[in-house]
Amino acid sequence: MASPAFEEIVEDFEFLDDWEDRYRYVIDQGKEMAPLDAALKVPATKVDGCASQVWLHPVIEDGVFRFDGDSDAMIVRGLIAVLRALYSGLRVEEVVKVDARAEFARLGLNEHLSAQRSNGLRAMIERIGQVAAAHI
Repeated sequence: MASPAFEEIVEDFEFLDDWEDRYRYVIDQGKEMAPLDAALKVPATKVDGCASQVWLHPVIEDGVFRFDGDSDAMIVRGLIAVLRALYSGLRVEEVVKVDARAEFARLGLNEHLSAQRSNGLRAMIERIGQVAAAHI
């Protein structure tokens, strides 16, 4: 149930054998995102449970979910970009059905993230699910 943008990331990962290249790819995805407006970096958009500073700003228009985000850690910013590819553009009722852990497993990221990064990723996924569920 992944978006075409996420499927593109999966395909790109298939061509990257080295984990350093995959990490660099994720970081590059984060670098391509526009920075989150400083006015949106407030307690309401901050995600608790992340070792680094993380903000997610969801926007739901006509039942379609998208979000912007930012982090002070490059790899986390890249993970936000991957999450955007996974969720943005889906209808809110589709967002809550996405098995993000299974989708990330397709990338092999589960085995290569530190425990702190995994906890932060889980916290971001939970926040996205909560926001979407509140708008169904």
